[in-house]
Amino acid sequence: MLAALDEREASIENALKAAETARNEMANLKAENEKLLAETRAERDTILKKAQDTSVKMIDDAKQDALKAGAQMIDNAKVVIETEKKAALAEVKAQVAELSLDIAEKLLRKNLSDEKSQKELVEGFVKELKLN
Repeated sequence: MLAALDEREASIENALKAAETARNEMANLKAENEKLLAETRAERDTILKKAQDTSVKMIDDAKQDALKAGAQMIDNAKVVIETEKKAALAEVKAQVAELSLDIAEKLLRKNLSDEKSQKELVEGFVKELKLN
C-alpha cells in the first residue's frame, strides 16, 4: 500500500510538474502572441499612415494639376480673345476706310460735277502745296 501511495504521489507530482510546464509554455505562447499582435498593430499603423500620406499627396498633386490646367486654359482663352479682338478691329478699320472712300467719292462726284468746281478744287490743292 505504501508503494501504491508512493506511486500515486509520484504520479501527482509528475502531473503537477507537467501542468507547471504547460502553464509556463502557455505563458510563453501568450507573451509571444501579444508581441506578435503588437508588431502587427504597429505594422498596420505604419501601412495606414503611408496610405493616408499617399492619399493626401495624390489629392494635392491633383489639385495642383487642376490649377495649372485652369491657368493654362485661361491663358489660352486670353490669347484667343486678343487675337479675335485684333481681327475685329482690323475689320472695323477696313470697313471705316471703305466707307470713307465711298463717301469721299460721292462728295467729289457731287462737288465736281461742273468744270468750275473742278478748277476751284485744283487751285485749292495747288495753294496748299505751296504753303507746305
